[in-house]
Amino acid sequence: FPSHDTRITISSTPKSNNDQASVIPKEQFYVDPVLLREEITKFYETNECTTTLGNFLNKIAEGLSHSPSFHNYTYRDEMIGDALVKMYSALKFKKYNLESDTNPFSYFTTIAFHAFINRIKKEKKHHEAIEEYRAECYEKLLTAGEIHDETYNIYTRPCDGEEEYYASLIVTGK
Repeated sequence: FPSHDTRITISSTPKSNNDQASVIPKEQFYVDPVLLREEITKFYETNECTTTLGNFLNKIAEGLSHSPSFHNYTYRDEMIGDALVKMYSALKFKKYNLESDTNPFSYFTTIAFHAFINRIKKEKKHHEAIEEYRAECYEKLLTAGEIHDETYNIYTRPCDGEEEYYASLIVTGK
């Protein structure tokens, strides 16, 4: 047996240029917690939102929207807008405690996260209402017989018990 290590190591293949282009640089959305805390302190003293503070909040919301949990939603802009409103509201009412040791970045990211989840819930309710209305209209159209084409059969929704009756006919072969 050889005395040296005989294990084979497999190196990962380098990323192609296309893969590297899709990666978002960390600096684009990075917010330094120390600078954020300083800006919040200034805001609490003057009640004026500086451009820097606004950019920090925007970076938090925009960066969170690029996370795998949220990047495929078509209403990402609405999610970002809701998050900005909620984060500014928390600033306005001085919800963040400067005396605490909590990271301001994590505090405002949590606010943005919950705003995103609430927007998803609202959009889901809206989508379900539209789908319910479509199904209702489609059923009315079919049961009213307003389609005057020989290729269409008129749809009638089964009454209670009819489904079991027809299923029993199929099983028994009658």
